Amino acid sequence: MESKLTDLENKVRTGLGLTYQRLVEFKKQKNSPLVVSKGGKIVRIKLSSEKGEK
Repeated sequence: MESKLTDLENKVRTGLGLTYQRLVEFKKQKNSPLVVSKGGKIVRIKLSSEKGEK
């Protein structure tokens, strides 16, 4: 049972990492800020695509 839980945790973490990467790439393409909560405050992070990236 514990092995199944560990496998599930690994899959969830991998999926969340992939989702975060896709979100950042989408925000870069649309030139819109990433909005997050930091220390109880709403923060907008401007993402700029670096030269050389497609």
